[in-house]
Formats: sequence, structure tokens, C-alpha cells
Amino acid sequence: MYLLGFDIGSSSVKVSLVDARNSMVRERSRTTTIATEISPKKEMEIIAPQIGWAEQLPEMWWTHCCLATKKLLRKSKIEKSAIAAIGISYQMHGLVAVDSDGKVVRPSIIWCDSRAVEIGNEAFQNLGEKFCLEHFLNSPGNFTASKLKWVKENEPEVFSKIKKIMLPGDFIAFRMTGEMTTTISGLSEGILWDFKENRPAQNLLKHFDLSENLLPEIVPTFGQHGKLTKSAAAELGLPAGIPITYRAGDQPNNALSLNVIHPGEVAATGGTSGVVYGVVDKLVFDKKNRINSFAHVNHSFEKPRIGVLLCINGAGIQYSWVRRQFAGDRVSYFEMEKLAAEIPPGSDGLRILPFGNGAERLFSNQNLGAQISNLHFNRHGKSHFYRAALEGVAFSFVFGMKVLQELGLNVSVLRVGNDNLFQSAIFSSTISNLLGCRIELLKTTGATGAAIASGVGIGHFSEVGDGLGNLENAGVFEPSEKGNGQFLEIYEDWAARLEKAKNI
Repeated sequence: MYLLGFDIGSSSVKVSLVDARNSMVRERSRTTTIATEISPKKEMEIIAPQIGWAEQLPEMWWTHCCLATKKLLRKSKIEKSAIAAIGISYQMHGLVAVDSDGKVVRPSIIWCDSRAVEIGNEAFQNLGEKFCLEHFLNSPGNFTASKLKWVKENEPEVFSKIKKIMLPGDFIAFRMTGEMTTTISGLSEGILWDFKENRPAQNLLKHFDLSENLLPEIVPTFGQHGKLTKSAAAELGLPAGIPITYRAGDQPNNALSLNVIHPGEVAATGGTSGVVYGVVDKLVFDKKNRINSFAHVNHSFEKPRIGVLLCINGAGIQYSWVRRQFAGDRVSYFEMEKLAAEIPPGSDGLRILPFGNGAERLFSNQNLGAQISNLHFNRHGKSHFYRAALEGVAFSFVFGMKVLQELGLNVSVLRVGNDNLFQSAIFSSTISNLLGCRIELLKTTGATGAAIASGVGIGHFSEVGDGLGNLENAGVFEPSEKGNGQFLEIYEDWAARLEKAKNI
């Protein structure tokens, strides 16, 4: 028996095929990833009609779903009739609007589009900050509900055609099944769910003069979301009738993929931006709006499971910038790590603040810009920059995790994927020592996690964690006895420079 997982990103679509034939219900499973494919090889186009806008064509996502699936099937050569279920992970917060025929009426306004900021801020003030945080766990901010209000205000002719709105993953499920549905987890990421009332966010919808009828039918995160239609199956190269049984946004799904599903467990990723995602068992929010809280994949009204998400915009993008400026394509990240390792911790006083990728929610949406300080021409070279860049991003993670600690989320074990900055021993050891936590690198992807999760929806796995217990370990970083003292003085100097930058 095989399970198929899709991960719909803004850069590419990933598809993974998992062999679950050796697993057994109610026992820790043995699953094997057979193959993974990506389409396109280069990044998908993001349309930017104005500064701060970001749109994509939903049919482009579907095209690459089809291309990647066909490549995967050719590579794996498995019996397609043995695919038992499909799971979907997707880029969060996007708005897809369709008419009564299911046709997309405008390009999707995606997660990194900032046009609706002021609309969300106005709702936050007029509905009341206390009300919004207690009911939605967030400010309406720049999320999906605010984006829909922007369409209503600025594109009335387009808005008049809208029959239903969907998140990107909802749209892919619709293209597969012909059924328009969504999930509580999905609605929460759009600030369209009222946690106190356990229903769609009627107060916010009323404030925006939006009808609740625009929302699709709600289905469980794990369960029947419809079956693959004949037409969709033909485009994908799959048999008709395969059920879609799981759907979640990329960050909750990434956490699930790393087996982070219980209160107190924490996942992280260090890609272009950095994300820390922890699970708690109560409705929590940050009065300073530095973090966001959403319904985790296993959330219920009776047993709350809230994903607390911290995002650091300036992370891997800073390290890639340093590579382009100082190394170029001729030097790999592995070689940069070797050179950086020749420099003692602290980079001989060189400090870098990595916040050059736009406004940082962590700092109340200030746009600090990246900053280099204490540079000495007669002492510092390329290797110092490599190390200082890694340390600067690591320090920003530590700074952010201290915010999570204020909300009661203490990090003893941090689970991360083996495909980002955490592969760097310098980066991971710095975080591990400063937080006194164990960092576990696991071999998995979001598409693989979505595939395994689909097995819960068909009852093959009895619990959410089944299928994830045997993830292959790619490495471990433990704090050393002298590590905290060694790094603490360096971190405090970096943090003092950050405070000065914030005040300026």
C-alpha cells in the first residue's frame, strides 16, 4: 500500500510517495519514502503588480502538481492502483477566489503580499485588541480575511463574481475532487475562526461586511475530503477514486512531519526565513503580536492543540547573500562551514544583525535592515564573515525562542529537518548551547509528512503520531558543559547591539 503527499509551495510543488505496506494499525509503523519529485526546477513566478504585492496563478500550482506526479510515477514504477490515499500541505494565508462554475476570478493573493496590512490593523483597533486576541488569538493583520476585504473594497466587479474563497490547499483539493471544502486549521490561519465560540469568525466577517456563505464546507483535517475525479486523475496520471484524506498549511504540516504533535514539542526550520513552531494545550496569544497562534493539525475544542509560530524574516537569505558577495558559486556552503570553523566562537568581535528581509513581526513590524558592526579591516576576512553570519542568524533564533519561553513554551528538544541551516554545526551548536536544548535532525519533508498523515485519514494509522515514530535521524547536537558560558557573553553583546538598533 502506498500513500501520496503534495507540498504546494510558492517556489515549487513537491510530491512524495511513501510505502506503508510494512506498517500495522496500533503499532509504531515502518514507512519508507520511495521517491520525491519537484516541479518546476526553477522557482515558480510570483507576480508583483505593485511594490509589496505578491500574486500567483492557482492553475500554475495545479500544472506543477500534474507534472511532478507524472515524473514521480515514471521514476518509481509502482503499481498505481496500490495508492490508497493522498495528503496535501500548502503555503499558508493565501486567498483563492472562484465563481459559481469553480473558475478562478483573479490571481491568488499569497502569503507574502502586504497590501491588506492597514485593513487588518483597522479591524484590530475597532473590534478591540483584547477581543481579537481572545477570540482569534491574533490580529486580523495581513491574513486571508483582510485580503478578501481588500478585494471587496478595491475590485468590486471581481468581488461580485466570487462564490467561494479557498486557501491554496483547499483549491488543490477542489481541483482533485470537485468539492469545495476547508478545515478549522485552515480557517484559523486566515483569521477566519473564532476559538472561543468554536465557529467561523462571525464578528470579523460582519465587521468586514462579508458573508459566511463565502466559506467552504468544513471537513476534519484527517478524514474524507473527497475522491479523485476521472478528469483530475487523467491529468495527474493516477487512477480515479483515490481519497484525499489530509490537508494542512505548511508550518503545521512541517511540525507534524517532524513528529511535533504533543504539547511542549517544538519544530524549527532555517530556510529563506526562519520559523519556530511549538505546540501548547491552551489558547495562547502574545499581547505584543510578536508571534501567531493557529489551530494545530490535531486541535479540537475539547482538547486544544495550538501551534505557536514565530517567524524570522532574515535568516537563510542573509547567509545566501554573504555567499554571493564573498564566495560566489565556486564555494559551496560545506566549504564555507569548514572555513568558518577555523574561526573561534564570536568571530573575533564581528557582529551581524540579519534583519534585512523586510519588516520583522518579532520587532513590531520594524524594518531594521541588516547591520554589520565592529568590523576591523586589519583583522577580519571572509571566514570571519561566514561565521558571524551563521552566529547572527542563530542569535536571532535564540532571541525569538525567549519570546516563546515568556508564553510558557520551554524548549528541551528541538526537531528540525535535514535540509536547511540546521545542517551547519556552527549554527546548531550555537543554538543548542545557548538554550541548553537537544537538536535532532530528521530525514523527512513536508510532502512525506502529508503522505504519512493521509494514512490516518483512511484509518491505516490509528493515531496522528503513527507512521512518524521511525523517522531516520540525520544527526544530534547536544549542549556542552562549557557551551553556555562560552556563547553567552557573545550573545549578550549581539543582543545589546540589537536593542540599540531597535531604539534608533
